Amino acid sequence: MSIHQLDTDAINHYLDANANSIGKITASKKFSGGQSNPTFLLTTTQGEYVLRRQPPGKLLKSAHAVDREYRVIKALQSSAVPVPAVHHLCRDTDVIGSMFYIMEYVKGEIFWDAALKKVADNQVRARMYDNMNQVLADLHDIDIAAAGLDDFGRPGNYFSRQVERWTAQYRASETTTQPAMESLIDYLNQNIPADDGQVALVHGDFRLDNMIFTPDAEIKAILDWELSTLGHPYADLAYQCMQLRLPANLPQAPGLGGLNRNELGIPDEKEYVARYCERRGIDHIENWPFYLAFSFFRLAAIIQGVVKRAQEGNASSDKAQELGAMVGPLADMAMKIVNKE
Repeated sequence: MSIHQLDTDAINHYLDANANSIGKITASKKFSGGQSNPTFLLTTTQGEYVLRRQPPGKLLKSAHAVDREYRVIKALQSSAVPVPAVHHLCRDTDVIGSMFYIMEYVKGEIFWDAALKKVADNQVRARMYDNMNQVLADLHDIDIAAAGLDDFGRPGNYFSRQVERWTAQYRASETTTQPAMESLIDYLNQNIPADDGQVALVHGDFRLDNMIFTPDAEIKAILDWELSTLGHPYADLAYQCMQLRLPANLPQAPGLGGLNRNELGIPDEKEYVARYCERRGIDHIENWPFYLAFSFFRLAAIIQGVVKRAQEGNASSDKAQELGAMVGPLADMAMKIVNKE
């Protein structure tokens, strides 16, 4: 069966014995987004739900961890961070060939364009960005122990471990040598900041198109927690700022590069970071170029993994190969930041 289809008969048989409150699936449709874990809208006799599954085939170590995703969303159910309700996790890979979970279908709007061109009002744009900033600060202020997530990550220098992890992931999916990536890997290894002791629950992919908004700019739900872990809060902040630096003419998830933010009512990076720091009681952030460079590197490594899976026939997006052309330019952008070009 194709990655774009679900064996609903097998799932219905499983749900009947293990989670019959979800009802019987009468229709399923794959969402167009989601490069990593295929995601489907389910119509059942009890309503509409969303199913997230691991892709079939051989997977990189620790990748596509839908069970971790389910756990963290469940832990955040009553927190200040908006998430969908989760209903069931199936660890039995014999049902459809991989783990999956079922959660609430949250209705609202998802925006792929960082400039929010579909939003007519600058004040609404400003409020949307401010709400993202608030949710990020709320996430990083979560009491990890109270949420039952104190074992959700490893101790020690987060960025040291992350550079090692994503270098290994990149090497495992490397299809061609990228000189800029080699330079970036060297820079990151030589400039890892000293561990400052900060530990928070981090989303890992905190960006505009992983959020569902109401018409009045409120965030109804944060999606795609696959990369969440216990880590350094600046990783999330830099990752979002990295996305906003991307060119505005990208075909998928364009950034704000080259645009006048003031004309759009969107805060510049300095203002956005300052507002986050104010909310969390932080004076300033040292080593900001490193955190940005790391974010570019990790995104490039993630994209390279998508390209590799596309070559093997396991990628969740038909556009996976097009993404491959971004790996080198992303590393180039990072090196320009650290070289202050």
